[in-house]
Amino acid sequence: MRSPILATVALLAMSAMPALAQTPSGLDSATGARPGHEPGIGTSLPLSDKASNIEPSDTRSIIAPTLPSSSLGANATARDYLTAARAALAAGHSGQAQQSLEMAETRALDRSVVQGQESEPNDSQFISRIGEARRALGDGDSARAIAIIDLALSI
Repeated sequence: MRSPILATVALLAMSAMPALAQTPSGLDSATGARPGHEPGIGTSLPLSDKASNIEPSDTRSIIAPTLPSSSLGANATARDYLTAARAALAAGHSGQAQQSLEMAETRALDRSVVQGQESEPNDSQFISRIGEARRALGDGDSARAIAIIDLALSI
């Protein structure tokens, strides 16, 4: 009777060790924030200049890193962000490209809709192309992402 209980306890302890190793010491285990940092305010760790957490194949952590911001202002359009993403990819800055693609998609999704149709997906080809470019970036294919951005900009 004692052996199965000890084996169960040992198995549970072994499976808990990787989970404990994923949270660096001193971080809030619920939010992943460092001590004294309020999530969503200011610069958050971890930082990265590389694209990641786009597709399951390029996700290495449950905490997505903070990417470099674009230098575009608050009034930038989706096309402005797409142009910035293309320039970042051409310069080899995948993290900045990812951030710009995400902002382009957000700007493109801003729209007015008839009340009651808010949950209807936007089937715009422009938005579809932005998503395709993000997925190409997630696959590590910058050339394909640039080609898709060019297609989106031609719409």
